[in-house]
Amino acid sequence: MTRNYPDEAVGGFPRPPRETTDDEGRSIVVGHATELDALVELYVDFDPADRAQGIPPVGEDAIREWLERITGTDTVNMTARHDGRVVGHAMLVGEDEHELAIFVLQAYQNAGIGTELLRTTLGAAAADGIERVWLAVERWNDPAIALYRRVGFESVDNPDFEMVMTLRLETEA
Repeated sequence: MTRNYPDEAVGGFPRPPRETTDDEGRSIVVGHATELDALVELYVDFDPADRAQGIPPVGEDAIREWLERITGTDTVNMTARHDGRVVGHAMLVGEDEHELAIFVLQAYQNAGIGTELLRTTLGAAAADGIERVWLAVERWNDPAIALYRRVGFESVDNPDFEMVMTLRLETEA
């Protein structure tokens, strides 16, 4: 399915790795995901009540199978770490159009980590030559929608339960 994308490309996103301080004063390192087991641990700790659109799955085996499918060579996977522990994960999966998903542990939400993780993931994508990024977000998730709009995503007119948003990246590759 081909989605509508904005004519104007958005750029200027930071590239990984990078260190930042969140709104709680914690040192956060954002970089490429390198360890499957650390991602599994993140999602085992993830509150199932905060799942969106059926992901992440519940249960260690299901989580591991899901992660093995979305961490291949044609994907971008970034993590946010605090004191060495993965507290957030963003991924871009696809070929011509890349779908974005982002998750931050509940104890680390509302501190700016999601914003930095998203911006750095888009920077990595631009460096890899990825031009079209899309996402689906539940229409009631106002904080997420506001974040996506701040970085340049635009809503695509569709009647589904979920809002589809798209972004054209200014590529570096």
